[in-house]
Amino acid sequence: MFSIYTWLRNPIALLAIAAGLIAFAVQSGEPGSADTTHRLQSTHALWTSEPPVFPYEYPEFGVHGRNGSLQSWYGIGQSLLMLPADIIATGIEKLPIFADYNGNDPSVRSIVVSFLTSMLVNVLTALVCFRFLSQLRFPLVHSIVGTLALLLLTTHLHYTQNMMENNYICLLTLIGFSRQYEWLQNGSRKALFWGSAALGLNLLTRLTTGMDLICVGIFILLVLLLDGTRGIDIWKRCRSYIAVALPVYLFFGFLDRHYQFYRFGSFFNTYVSLVAKEARERDPSLPLNYPFTTPLHTGLLGALFAPEKSIFLFDPLLILTLILAATLWKRFTPVVKAYLISTAIMLVMYLCFYGRYFAWAGDFAWGDRYVSTTVEFAALLAVPLLLRHRHQLAPTVWATGIVLIAASAIIQIASLAFWLPLEIYQEETLGHPTFVILLRLKNIAAFAFGKMSAWGLDTEAMHQDPWDYTHLTAWNFLPFQLMHAGQAPKWAVDIAFAVWGASIAALGWILARLRSVLKTLALYGDNHASLRAPLR
Repeated sequence: MFSIYTWLRNPIALLAIAAGLIAFAVQSGEPGSADTTHRLQSTHALWTSEPPVFPYEYPEFGVHGRNGSLQSWYGIGQSLLMLPADIIATGIEKLPIFADYNGNDPSVRSIVVSFLTSMLVNVLTALVCFRFLSQLRFPLVHSIVGTLALLLLTTHLHYTQNMMENNYICLLTLIGFSRQYEWLQNGSRKALFWGSAALGLNLLTRLTTGMDLICVGIFILLVLLLDGTRGIDIWKRCRSYIAVALPVYLFFGFLDRHYQFYRFGSFFNTYVSLVAKEARERDPSLPLNYPFTTPLHTGLLGALFAPEKSIFLFDPLLILTLILAATLWKRFTPVVKAYLISTAIMLVMYLCFYGRYFAWAGDFAWGDRYVSTTVEFAALLAVPLLLRHRHQLAPTVWATGIVLIAASAIIQIASLAFWLPLEIYQEETLGHPTFVILLRLKNIAAFAFGKMSAWGLDTEAMHQDPWDYTHLTAWNFLPFQLMHAGQAPKWAVDIAFAVWGASIAALGWILARLRSVLKTLALYGDNHASLRAPLR
């Protein structure tokens, strides 16, 4: 039985606690986007009498399904994820203490759902990421630091606050990598089954995650090839893999198709084709290939180099990965090479698929949200590899790595400061191209010193929607949003500030404690008896 003292000496437990506190501290109390709000309504419709789409939302959102009913055009994956939290939140919202606040902005239900769901996903992601890095033979210290880098130094942090599908997809794909590689190491069919189930579950979230499924398979194949497996041996392993994975994938594919039939009466179409059909009926001028109307080169070059959406600007650790790969490739282990090649293939596949989409960059989003998760996978090994090969690197490469890490920290923390559409509204006045990250830093300084109007940053477009303006003109953390909206009683705002401050202080203490434990581990070794307290 664990005591608190034992947990506080266990680096893995400290990592999990830190992940939970990170997710807690960054929440705004809102799902963060209209997409997630709509998915939450679909969640509510699963167990209540409310519809998945209200009539007043159409045609801006929704598509007609069977018997003329309005249906959401998203997969069911994230809605299922939020179901337990939604049931709990609905019960809490009905408590007498919230009788005078129920339904106001932000609602009790959305606060509880966003906190519970984001914390759960963040903690599980931390544990699975640590496990996978350990499987790749990174030392404990490097694995923990690499996990913290994913949580804090990539766009994963932003999507912990703004609860789109990205981090849930990241979690499930990480489980796929970890469990299927475990099968490759020890032949565990159980591990292969659960890894395949995680990847299959991703299909219910977004069908394009089939590319994740393919690339995890490529990773497994590349590990075999780079380890020298050939001929009949590789055929036997592939046959064993297919025998377990394929039925699982088909099962989840059937569930997705069944959900499609339940809503729209067909197993063979997608909501994209249905949305496009109704959009063309409302606007016959739309081209026949809508919504894939962007020239491929525009979407590709935009994702790579546009100052509003460049994956290199929003995730600088990707640059570090490329530098390390170019510098140290011959020193990498076969499994590291296999991982980097497979994630590079995944990134190219996503870039090419979404490069033709009319909203190739994800529209209202921080960075290019359609490929952000894949970029996080490509950048996952940057910090662990930098630490592993520190003494083999030229001083300039090490210094560049430190600069990119510092830049990543600034960019990801800045992404939390305001609700994500702020710069998008401002661009209507400021024009294109706009370096969004620099504009965000300017917004932070202007807001902190009360200079938004003086610096021309309080633009007309920001005022078009009063609800949006309220959210855009406050720091994007729950206590500030409650105070700015002015609907919560003062005692509730005071409690929110106290709890928020305590969570930040606790996070700082946990990270300091984790650093101390890791230093001790580095001094005495990972197997020092007084420090071993594995999570079971």
